[in-house]
Amino acid sequence: MVSPYIYNLAQQFDKIAESSPDRSALIYPNGVVTSYRELQDLSLRAALLLQGRGVGRHDVVALLHDKSPSAFAIMLACLRLGAIYTNLDPASPPERARRMLQTCRPTLLVDLFEAGRNRELIDHLELDTTRETIHLGDKLASMKMGDGEAEVLERGFGVFTSADPAYIMFTSGSTGYPKGAVISHGSLLHFIDWARDRFEITPEDVFSNANPIYFDNSVFDFYASLFNGAALVPIGTEVAKDPKQLVTAIGRSRCTIWFSVPSLLVYLLTTRALSQDDFPSVRKIIFGGEGFPKPKLKQLFELYADRADLENVYGPTEGTCICSAHTISSADLDDMKNLAMLGYLAPNFGYEILATGDDSNVGELFLTGPQIALGYYHDPERTANAFVQNPSHNLFRDIGYRTGDLVERDPQGHLHFKGRVDFQIKHMGYRIELEEIEAALNALDGVNEAAAVYKKLGEGMGMILGFVALSRERCTEELLEEASRYLPPYMMPKTISILEQLPKNANGKIDRQAL
Repeated sequence: MVSPYIYNLAQQFDKIAESSPDRSALIYPNGVVTSYRELQDLSLRAALLLQGRGVGRHDVVALLHDKSPSAFAIMLACLRLGAIYTNLDPASPPERARRMLQTCRPTLLVDLFEAGRNRELIDHLELDTTRETIHLGDKLASMKMGDGEAEVLERGFGVFTSADPAYIMFTSGSTGYPKGAVISHGSLLHFIDWARDRFEITPEDVFSNANPIYFDNSVFDFYASLFNGAALVPIGTEVAKDPKQLVTAIGRSRCTIWFSVPSLLVYLLTTRALSQDDFPSVRKIIFGGEGFPKPKLKQLFELYADRADLENVYGPTEGTCICSAHTISSADLDDMKNLAMLGYLAPNFGYEILATGDDSNVGELFLTGPQIALGYYHDPERTANAFVQNPSHNLFRDIGYRTGDLVERDPQGHLHFKGRVDFQIKHMGYRIELEEIEAALNALDGVNEAAAVYKKLGEGMGMILGFVALSRERCTEELLEEASRYLPPYMMPKTISILEQLPKNANGKIDRQAL
């Protein structure tokens, strides 16, 4: 029996599943459907499986997630046990994935893909950082529960609170090591309620899930849908990469809510995969993670504004995915130069603008409130640098997050994004530290020094450029190929230019402006 007092995500999911057991939870583009009762049953089996492998409260489970019902069930099982899940990118360079495991030290690595597909990656991960690796596949569906296990289910899996961690989301790190933001059950419960209210989510809604599951945007897909009684349409990588297949899948599945980075929508528009007749059931087109070029935003607005809301959302990973949403209107397209405004922050957030000059309305955005992350996993130094006492007072403990995002507050109180205070960029929807790219370039054989810069090609668009000085002769093609072993595709420089030496400024530092 579900308690009426909800203080963790397992209770929230069980409340939904038990109130509407036969409602569709997962709807696949091929027509296969998993109901809430079936997904709840899978998650209970998965919890018993994990518990039997030694997983308990605060243990970390790393997932190679294939968007199957079993994969989502493992995530739910972790939430049920008070364990912490983290989703890894199966296409990530093995060395980068190994660094993630060194940070989160998982008790278990679970591979949901068909046997052998990720063998090279798994072999490289030096699994001394885990107690065990299991290749699960579809084994959950065939598991039988004995009497003793049923008794465990009846008693429950233990007590944990809203302050307990739910997941670790890895983001690019300036030291060359990815950092893992830790998000609590309580932060997500707040997020689920806000999303339901802001986007008027009902059990009749059907969410698209074209976002990679290891990417922050998938947090909205998973939690705003399944924890509000709506359906989720998991879309695999191959379909997501094909514009026509993707658009067809959204229409056939009768999706009502779309969320992606602007880059994906720009790609669909550029390839002419979208027409006025597409997205027939969609009522909300939500985008975030980077700026949306105004000419393409106007094109999207003209296609769908008469029957769907276009929502520009903003939020760092450390703010539980989203902290603001602004509905695009025709007035936003009067100015074709600047990005669409961020609007007002969600009611769950407080903020300060840490002014960098004389104007107190322009500066770094400092976020506070119950949706702020717990910090970076196993990384006290970077946690202390980013999660700090509210500089506006010292009357009580009021820890917030320094976003590194420059914003401007207009006379109406709307926030507008103005750039970054450091070398972090948003590219293809991903938040990237240029220093991580530089660390990879510096690791290449024969490289004396390296730099990475971001060249803007237009509002919201750009490309990463690499520069190196070498101690021996090497060609650009070799360097790019070697760099791909350290960097995922979205972080790869478009080119690597070879210079005799990199330009320096008066302080002797690399002059990125000159580059």
